[in-house]
Amino acid sequence: MGEEEEEELSDCASITLEEWNGSSSTKLFRTATITASSSLSIQRSANRFNHVWRRVLQAFVPEGFPGSVTPDYAGFQLWDTLQGLSTYIKMMLSTQALLSAIGVGEKSATVIGATFQWFLRDFTGMLGGILFTFYQGSNLDSNAKMWRLVADLMNDFGMLMDLLSPLFPSAFIIVVCLGSLSRSFTGVASGATRAALTQHFALQENAADISAKEGSQETMATMIGMSLGMLLARFTSGNPLAIWFSFLSLTVFHMYANYRAVRCLVLNSLNMERSSILLAEFMQTGQVLSPDQVSSMEGVLPVWATSLRSTTSNTLHKRVHLGVKVTSLPRPDMMQLLNGVGASSHKNAKYLLAHRKGSVSVILHKDAAAADVLKSYIHAIVLANLMEKTEAFYSQGEAWMDKHYEEFLNKLRSGGWKTERLLSPSITWRANWISHTSGAKID
Repeated sequence: MGEEEEEELSDCASITLEEWNGSSSTKLFRTATITASSSLSIQRSANRFNHVWRRVLQAFVPEGFPGSVTPDYAGFQLWDTLQGLSTYIKMMLSTQALLSAIGVGEKSATVIGATFQWFLRDFTGMLGGILFTFYQGSNLDSNAKMWRLVADLMNDFGMLMDLLSPLFPSAFIIVVCLGSLSRSFTGVASGATRAALTQHFALQENAADISAKEGSQETMATMIGMSLGMLLARFTSGNPLAIWFSFLSLTVFHMYANYRAVRCLVLNSLNMERSSILLAEFMQTGQVLSPDQVSSMEGVLPVWATSLRSTTSNTLHKRVHLGVKVTSLPRPDMMQLLNGVGASSHKNAKYLLAHRKGSVSVILHKDAAAADVLKSYIHAIVLANLMEKTEAFYSQGEAWMDKHYEEFLNKLRSGGWKTERLLSPSITWRANWISHTSGAKID
């Protein structure tokens, strides 16, 4: 019986078995080779360091990286980690100043006094976060780059207030409450934009994995930053000039790293500025720009910091007012709508357009869907573009929409743009109307 089994084994073809490890099929590497001759042979991979390094890296990058995320992920995360590192180093300096101002280490300071001051500081921050969410929460998606930058600017302002607090003991509560208020804006804006960016990075429905690994990266940056901050606080203690020089230097680097981080982002969603840039180029050349090209052209700074920019494609969106309240329009504009001038009712469009002094107001129907909002905005941008070239911009605008709108959308989709919806500030005002020839009314 044993001889027969040996003969059967000898007749079978031998197999060399290889062991591979990795988080995706494109990132596998061989760890061992198993062969069988007279005895079982297991040959381990000589490069064990690579195996250990890859295992450590899996705690900080998404599974399947880089194929599971967008190409701009690595650049953004690098600069975002560096700005986080500088933030936590600065935090130790501002916290040291704040504790000193509260009275830590002084015999005259009371526990109840310090507790009350800390409570008032935190209470102001919580209230500010709620108010900021109420006024701006629904607008953060539409301009994630700008709000990401503003969030960190407000964080720097909050730390500056903490550092200033010992210098103004009579106004201590006001100064620290201003700092807490500023940081509360940071918390809301940074968290909301991070959620939007996580969805952008996720190519394989792996937003949860990306979010978890981003948390690991931030924790590591926090630990390193706090350690370096403790050393810096120790070396600069009692030397105001060294403290301020360190703080301001770190602040400049922090804002530079933030600017570089948001400049790395290549978003393919349509917001108001990106749409106006794309449309202006399409109307001029018939071509659609790629997300990479638009990314280098769109602004990331707040409106007050970009008022000097005058490029037509970058200012068209500022001349369009989306979701206007009907009763807020001047009477001549309302007469235009009532008389059918600017009432884009051809093909049952669910929006009305009114123009005044180079700007276009968009009134949306109460039943307008996401596709209607996008179409109304594109139509308004077309009118804003044609206003400077012809007096017959209404008729030419409608003719352009009839002829080119679907072509424009198709080219956008082919170029990698998401055309399902327009990312815009929250639209809370709508209207209802009935087209008529006589005797009817508009609500």
